[in-house]
Amino acid sequence: MDVIRIAMVTVPRDEAAALAKSIIESRLAACVNVLPKVESYYWWNDEINTDKESLLIIKTIENKIEKLILFVEEHHPNNVPEIIAFKLSEGLPEYINWVIAESGKMPSGVE
Repeated sequence: MDVIRIAMVTVPRDEAAALAKSIIESRLAACVNVLPKVESYYWWNDEINTDKESLLIIKTIENKIEKLILFVEEHHPNNVPEIIAFKLSEGLPEYINWVIAESGKMPSGVE
């Protein structure tokens, strides 16, 4: 299971679908779930901030996680976007195999 990575990214609600779709189109992940309503409370510039966001749960493979992080950083509206990732320890083998197969494919038009 060490080959699978789960990344979590918060994004403004009105930009979540576009970012999720662009991640999938770029073949950086097999699947992106969008949890549409997340309220984030956090410290920034010595103040407590609140944002209405969406949460992307991204399933990918180990050798694409760095590219995924760079892609999100480049396409995210925030200067310091929340991007966290962890290794998957367990899961349905058929689903894991599907994530591996789909994440390993190249985007259309790329050889």
